[in-house]
Amino acid sequence: MEEKALLRVENLHVTFEPKARAVRGVSLEIREREVHGLVGESGSGKTVTSSAVMGILPEPPARINMGKIIFKGKNILELEEEEKRSIRGKEIAMVFQEPAKYLNPAFKIGEQIGEMLRLHLGMSRSEALERTLEILGLVGLGADKRILNSYPHELSGGMKQRAMIAMAISCNPSLVIADEPTTALDVTLQRQILKLIEKLKESLNMSILFISHDLGIVREIANKISVIYAGKIVENAGKEELFEKPLHPYTKLLLLSIPDPEKRGRRLKSIPGKVPDASSVPSGCAFHPRCPIAEDICSAEEPPLVPVKAGENVRGLHLVACHFTGKKWIE
Repeated sequence: MEEKALLRVENLHVTFEPKARAVRGVSLEIREREVHGLVGESGSGKTVTSSAVMGILPEPPARINMGKIIFKGKNILELEEEEKRSIRGKEIAMVFQEPAKYLNPAFKIGEQIGEMLRLHLGMSRSEALERTLEILGLVGLGADKRILNSYPHELSGGMKQRAMIAMAISCNPSLVIADEPTTALDVTLQRQILKLIEKLKESLNMSILFISHDLGIVREIANKISVIYAGKIVENAGKEELFEKPLHPYTKLLLLSIPDPEKRGRRLKSIPGKVPDASSVPSGCAFHPRCPIAEDICSAEEPPLVPVKAGENVRGLHLVACHFTGKKWIE
């Protein structure tokens, strides 16, 4: 039985004053108990998209010009601020990239988690304490009072990230947005955090929007992947489909940049140039100045994101925005 959509983002446009087009028509869908990967280089619009969903964009300078963010059948953008606050943190929670910036250094970890429980669930202090100890146990920080009574500066980087995850799951949210939660960690800790997120997703029946610049990490955890470039989704597919037969040149180049033990000694592919500034996005396909197969049409016409049958060895359909899907390729 196919799970229904928990979150639908439809044609979302976000600008920053005076004319930076950070998000230019993003659409994606996250189903119940699904891990949806949102992948792209820095500056592609990943965090702006997730911040819009979370309702934490600074307005101004940010402005949502167009689109819908439909969560559990309600368009969040049309809700009153009080109702938005009741969703933020309780129904939709966020794990930030650098927990040291978001954990308050003046308060103990237990106090910060307990505040979430009292605010959103109306728990008493004793109830919040009991629940906080339980949550710390779930994230591998021990169901004792040592971490509960620790300040953020007394924890290692991995422990801070686990504490941030504990805060995010404290109210049993339906959706957790994980914004590059492993970027600042070493390889061993990355794997531990990925396994923890996957375990929590199964035990708590959560959906996860997992944001990363690294397709290799996303491959470990996601069911479905959207690739974003210069504020637009350029490819969307199930994990197996995307890795077996990527259809957009940008996705292909991202995959070729991942180290492969079977190709040890071979030079990794790189993508020349950089993601364009949001205030000066090129005409046509925004990727064309960096694309090795681009032609004149690529700078003149922006390709729509459309479904394309990927091939006999790939299951299902891809959504891809490219003028040369299946006609030209990168080796």
